[in-house]
Amino acid sequence: MNIITTSIEGVLIIEPAVFKDDRGFFMETYHHERYQESGISRVFVQDNLSFSVQGTLRGLHYQVKHPQAKLVQVITGEIFDVAVDIRYGSSTYGKWTGAYLSDQNKHQLFIPAGFAHGFCVISKTAHFLYKCSDFYAQEDECGINWADSDIAIDWPVINPIISEKDRQNLKLCDLLPNQLPSKEKST
Repeated sequence: MNIITTSIEGVLIIEPAVFKDDRGFFMETYHHERYQESGISRVFVQDNLSFSVQGTLRGLHYQVKHPQAKLVQVITGEIFDVAVDIRYGSSTYGKWTGAYLSDQNKHQLFIPAGFAHGFCVISKTAHFLYKCSDFYAQEDECGINWADSDIAIDWPVINPIISEKDRQNLKLCDLLPNQLPSKEKST
């Protein structure tokens, strides 16, 4: 397993070891001890699977009182995955980083708690699997507008397919500190 750091401390790209032969391949998608040795010490309590069509953009989602660290990967297809630091008081507050994840490169992205998360689908369809360090809490679900010009994410899609709920998300600058996870609560 190879760990690649990104421009934001704590957000990591993971290249799992993939063992290929003429039958196909085998890889571990998660091994608690190995990931812990690599600096990913969160315990994951929930797995989610999402299916989306080309051009779909989901996000930017987060939870305030129950911030979730996520370990994300693509099972089929390709996505552009984004993490935005929204930990109020962080030195990289409002900054983003992104990575292409696909069934071909088999990369994973680790996103610490306190980040907003989103992705867009590049391929015809994509199955997206992710582990979460806290349970989904509908009453705590929040979002930031995917097209926030202050964050300026360079999304690789034009005219994305977006849910009505995500269209109504505010810009980061319009949110109050109590509507964001604190740096202390997210560690």
